[in-house]
Amino acid sequence: MTALRAGVRQAASRERLLLAAKSAFAAGLAWVVAQYMPGPAANYPYYAPLGALVSMYPTVADSFQRGLQSLLGLTLGIGVAIAVGTFSGPTALAVALVVGTGVLVGGLPRMGSAADWVPMAALFVLVIGVNGRDEFSLGYLLQMAAGVAIGFAVNWFILPPLHYRAVTPAFRRLRHALAGQLEDMAAAMTEPWPPSHQDWAEREGILAQTAAEVRAAVDRADLSARANPRRRRHRRDLAADLADLRTVERATFQVEDITDVLASVIWDEHAVASVPPDLANELAEALAATGIVLRTWGESDDVDGHLDRAQEAIDALAVAVHGAAVRDAPVAAAASVSLDLARIVRGVRSRTDGQPQA
Repeated sequence: MTALRAGVRQAASRERLLLAAKSAFAAGLAWVVAQYMPGPAANYPYYAPLGALVSMYPTVADSFQRGLQSLLGLTLGIGVAIAVGTFSGPTALAVALVVGTGVLVGGLPRMGSAADWVPMAALFVLVIGVNGRDEFSLGYLLQMAAGVAIGFAVNWFILPPLHYRAVTPAFRRLRHALAGQLEDMAAAMTEPWPPSHQDWAEREGILAQTAAEVRAAVDRADLSARANPRRRRHRRDLAADLADLRTVERATFQVEDITDVLASVIWDEHAVASVPPDLANELAEALAATGIVLRTWGESDDVDGHLDRAQEAIDALAVAVHGAAVRDAPVAAAASVSLDLARIVRGVRSRTDGQPQA
């Protein structure tokens, strides 16, 4: 039931309702225009609404690209049908030949949605246009082209969507998830070993999924802005978003690496590395301080202060690791964690430069 409600909410979302309204308007307008098409095209008005429909996508860039790909596939399919129909009527062998050839042609590189249109158009032209293949082909192509043009125009002129709003919340979710992971590991460092809880050691999949959601949100925002006339009025620095994305993806990898190292040290019976007890406090402080950096990045005016405190904690950890190494204590695990934390702090500092980032 929960999944059903979520599906209904998605289907009735503002963006989906807008797309449905624009699609309906474009199809109706295409039907009206189709009645005035000259020559044989006027006999096939139903293909104009179809053309409008296939060019309606949530973004202007997709609308343009998919519309052109549909026309490309249609043209190639007509060519296949005419080539086969020159020598044969709509027999079972001819149908099989045009469909098979259409599928092969559709497999050419970078065909996109054109791949689906080649065999379908070839089949339509061979079978439906048997009594006037040239006339049907021309009417089919012209009406589809008119519909695609109308669909793109409607999508371009009427509130073309900009998918910016999901970017900032997606970044926040990932930063907070990474911060929580570091803070949980910091708490584990000060518990009696082995720690009583190990849920943090099993979150790598969740972190990777959350990072993928951030990339999807940024990519969607970038795609929605292409060729979008509203971009001038609703500005967002997508280049900065992409740079932040690269930083937070690297931070995700580094947090996952820290998780692997500490989980192995704590629970793997065959682990060759360990953490000397006298490094536990420095490790905990460095982990917690770096967690605060990730949690407050873009949300605090004191991000530089948090970065400085995290760097001080990491430096203190590095000094403690050096002292332990002098005593011949095993320091490989702690040194690895220290290096990963330093990379996270350095990456965030390179993006903030004293200014909060979204």
